[in-house]
Amino acid sequence: MPPLHIPPSLDLHYLLDDYTEPWRTPETILLLHGNAESSASWYGWVPQLAHQYRLVRPDMRGFGASTPMPRDFPWTLDVIIDDFCRLMDTLGVERFHLIGAKIGGTIARAFAARRPERVRTLTLVGTPTPFRVGAAERVPALTEEFEQLGVEHWARQSMAGRLGSTFPPEGVEWWTAFMGRTAVSTQLGFMKTIACADIRADVPKIACPTLVITTQGSGLASVDETRAWQQTIPDSELLVLPGDSYHVAASDAVQCAQAALRFIERRKPAN
Repeated sequence: MPPLHIPPSLDLHYLLDDYTEPWRTPETILLLHGNAESSASWYGWVPQLAHQYRLVRPDMRGFGASTPMPRDFPWTLDVIIDDFCRLMDTLGVERFHLIGAKIGGTIARAFAARRPERVRTLTLVGTPTPFRVGAAERVPALTEEFEQLGVEHWARQSMAGRLGSTFPPEGVEWWTAFMGRTAVSTQLGFMKTIACADIRADVPKIACPTLVITTQGSGLASVDETRAWQQTIPDSELLVLPGDSYHVAASDAVQCAQAALRFIERRKPAN
């Protein structure tokens, strides 16, 4: 697909996957990837979902094949949400199901709260708490690390907790190289803004059916910490999988995708 140009200088790359029967008009799922990732991170989800739903997989501004962002870019959640709304408007999709992984789940929660007319259901997979205590305080050290050693070094150092203790070594190497391709300028701005975003006021405003998926041993947040904010979403469910990864959308892609599919089919509102 040709990228979507968003003035003044963003080319937003995205992929469409639609393996539904050609005589159907399928509903659409918008998939939001995590930090230092791209649309390619959903490789395990596409075969599970694309026979029943049309999938839209954007590379968030700054990431993947989308235009890198300068280090002083004024990042906000609303800027990112507006990018995705423009994309869905261009594709002629008014309402859709929304799935977000890791920091993509932070963006997705704000999206569902601030644009409720667009979101049919919400699925959040291995996403952080609405406010990450200590995240802002870690930014200076991370900035120095990115500037001196690059993004791949950071990815490698944090990969064990991200993918868990049972993920295959060759998979760890793939994810490390994949995340390491992120532009340093993008990462510098993103980490001190979006990665530290406070969405505590947004979460209780989410009105659509919501599924939250985590693992028993996630290093991102305990099950109790996750349940505490999940229960503030009026119409929500929590699914806890075994394991110790926090990027459960990657470590348990098939299981998560199938759970999301079942949830959407069971809870989606009538057209």
